[in-house]
Amino acid sequence: MGTKTADETGAETGAEATTDEEKVSVTKSADDVPEAAAADGADTGLVAENADDTESAENAEDLEGDAELAGDLAESEGPSGVGQGAAAVVSVALGLVSLTGGWIGTVAAARETLVGQLQTSSTASVAKQVKEVYGDAWATTALWAGLFALAALVTGVVVLARPAFGAPGRPQAPWIKSVAWAGVALGVIGLLLAVLKYSDALLGLPSTG
Repeated sequence: MGTKTADETGAETGAEATTDEEKVSVTKSADDVPEAAAADGADTGLVAENADDTESAENAEDLEGDAELAGDLAESEGPSGVGQGAAAVVSVALGLVSLTGGWIGTVAAARETLVGQLQTSSTASVAKQVKEVYGDAWATTALWAGLFALAALVTGVVVLARPAFGAPGRPQAPWIKSVAWAGVALGVIGLLLAVLKYSDALLGLPSTG
């Protein structure tokens, strides 16, 4: 067996020391890897949270903008158009009532007939009895029809003239104009017929001579 020299012993000791240092360095590097990975994960999570917050804020701003736009459209088109359309429909309804008759006119005519019968004696002339019992009732019916026709005419004209007194640059819907003109036409026709009947120019009392 050979005896190791001092140089060989020192070389082996140096090699072992180097190996131990490398093991310590590798161990430290392995310990640093989870910490670095954790730090990277934390940074990634913060970036993702910031991105989500930014996207949520943008979506909220978009929703607010859409809500404001819808509110502006509702304010500019909703109330005025609905009111004018309803008034136009009312105008047509009043015109139809003036032409076909309503329960108010019927009740008023029946009441006038009853009053004529009570106030006319049986000894009165035939002409007077016809006038008091039938003539006044028909005139009352024509009067109420004329009132409904006049209301239809005025309502239709107001609807047609409304844009001139409203907000500038806001056109009136075509269907509103059409319905309003229909109400005006029915009102004119009903008013003309009511005047003719009330003055006995149309369907006057029969002659009793």
